[in-house]
Amino acid sequence: MTMTASLTDRYVDAAMRTVPERQRADLSAELRASIEDQIDARVEAGEPRESAEYAVLTELGDPEVLAAGYTDRPLWLVGPRYFLDWWRLLKLLLAIVPVFAAFGVALGQTLSGATVGDVIGSTAAVVFQVVVHIAFWTTLVFVVLERSGHETMNTAKWSPDQLPEPRPKGAGLGDLIGSLVFLAIGVGVILWDHFIGLAPLHPGLPFLDEDLWPWWITGLFAIMALEALLAIAVYAARGWTVALAVVNGVLNAAVALPAIWLLFEGRLINPEFWPTVAGDSGAEVHGVLSVIVGFVIAGVAIWSTADAAIKAARGRN
Repeated sequence: MTMTASLTDRYVDAAMRTVPERQRADLSAELRASIEDQIDARVEAGEPRESAEYAVLTELGDPEVLAAGYTDRPLWLVGPRYFLDWWRLLKLLLAIVPVFAAFGVALGQTLSGATVGDVIGSTAAVVFQVVVHIAFWTTLVFVVLERSGHETMNTAKWSPDQLPEPRPKGAGLGDLIGSLVFLAIGVGVILWDHFIGLAPLHPGLPFLDEDLWPWWITGLFAIMALEALLAIAVYAARGWTVALAVVNGVLNAAVALPAIWLLFEGRLINPEFWPTVAGDSGAEVHGVLSVIVGFVIAGVAIWSTADAAIKAARGRN
């Protein structure tokens, strides 16, 4: 791909992210044609094509501002000057902070011996408060900046160097290979744990409970085989579809729910592992790490399900 195509593609992709789907195809073609016409005019005047493209995109300005003009969408909540800065920062904070707050509160409540109802109630309350505070204080800061005329932000002129990379539109061969390799490594680790053990100083000491063999582990291997077929299906479909995302969610639940149940029944991790490895503090370590392992299993399942659902929604659009 040439530099011209790459930079123009990035600009068009960034501009179309906030455009309604029904308008996206027409506006994308119109914008791309306009950019190419302006570049060609500069090239005919003797300007190198690479610098001509850069200059055209610089003159067009921030792609989100351009998209707002295309759709007659005003860019302000309390004022237009800092709207995009406010909106980008707010989205970033809301995507990160509540998740970590929820994880920390839930983990702390669980380790303190709270009931499931208390954990859910406390986590929901904290997440709600965090979201409200982030929205309020972030907006307040930008209101003050807007009203005071402060120029600490938005002083630098927009340039094409700030363009994000285009979002992937499908599933490539690298994604397929990565998924299959990850599953193969998972199978290898489970077999290594069973036959050799994961504690270098204690050969033969497995991390997983030996009673999981053969039926629970066989079931896990069967689900992993289905996940491999799912990865192949996603590659064949050139991306996630709603049906494939639903299958992914079912497979994630089929792994996570039994694993968490076994974990808190004391039947997932070998009860002798931590006492043997950690000595006198092994029982306490076993209890704490069991809770952490449970949260990690749940977190991975939720993340994988949500990620596939978001990609399926984008693919549908």
